[in-house]
Amino acid sequence: MKRLHQFLREQQTSPDLIELIDTILVACKDVAYKLQQGALAGILGSADAENIQGETQKKLDVLSNDLLKKSLLNCHLVKGLASEEEDFPVAGNPEGKYLVTFDPLDGSSNIDINVSVGTIFSILQAPKDLRGDDESAFLQAGAKQIAAGYVLYGPANILTLTTGKGVNMFTLSPTGDFFLTRELIKVPSTTQEFAINMSNQRFWEPAMQAYVADMLQGEEGPLQKRYNMRWIASMVAEVHRILTRGGIFMYPYDYREPKKPGKLRLMYEGNPMSFLIEQAGGLSTNAYEPIMQIEPEGIHERVAVVLGSKDEVEIALRYHREHAGRG
Repeated sequence: MKRLHQFLREQQTSPDLIELIDTILVACKDVAYKLQQGALAGILGSADAENIQGETQKKLDVLSNDLLKKSLLNCHLVKGLASEEEDFPVAGNPEGKYLVTFDPLDGSSNIDINVSVGTIFSILQAPKDLRGDDESAFLQAGAKQIAAGYVLYGPANILTLTTGKGVNMFTLSPTGDFFLTRELIKVPSTTQEFAINMSNQRFWEPAMQAYVADMLQGEEGPLQKRYNMRWIASMVAEVHRILTRGGIFMYPYDYREPKKPGKLRLMYEGNPMSFLIEQAGGLSTNAYEPIMQIEPEGIHERVAVVLGSKDEVEIALRYHREHAGRG
């Protein structure tokens, strides 16, 4: 099996980008070790603090953020970083080539019950004329990402990565090396599996209401097939399942919070996951336009998300177009 470094060199990935990816993974390995220790390391439970989004932080949220932040700021290639857990971007080396955005521990509400969580990251080119802690430096559409990926912490610790040349998975070995275990992943274009938080159904837009209602009718409904529903409450685990066997994941617009177009963050979750899904042949949209074409207005901007198997996402888009036409 190929080691990650060997594979990236064969893909003609630049040495600088390989070094930066390795820097991120050094911190992720530390996070994986802490997770394996669980309660023995005293890292379970809440940290008695809130992040910039007003969400209660878990102890491991804070620890994961600190590990990634320290590792990245020690890398000469990083001009700046932005984290879901930081109020503002943080400057690194003024001569650095890259910006990194990350969700240090996606799905952290699941930590205490030992369900899979993960680290999501996105790498951007750093503008030469802006400081590394200037928020406007980070406000680039997802289509400009150089690389993106996640590390899923579970029974196996798996890196899923794209540098714009397809999606590949690497499994962390006991020796501390990531080995290629799945190459050039393709998301099946059709599916009978969907993931959505049904408890929010009454707050969805009419188009989403109609789409999911028709799904639930199964073979007797207009979609003429039986669907299974999954919900892990961890985007990284949901996307990993889609990359493994197909499906559609939805976190739609919620009427309760009109100032927030969605719950998920564009820069830390929406863009990197969209890059992975589209590189694997799937689609990703906010139900009206491709997520990676959205020009961000703020580092913590939120976005509605519908992503996964191409044919199913197109069906969801059709429902939204039809309802928009009625309006």
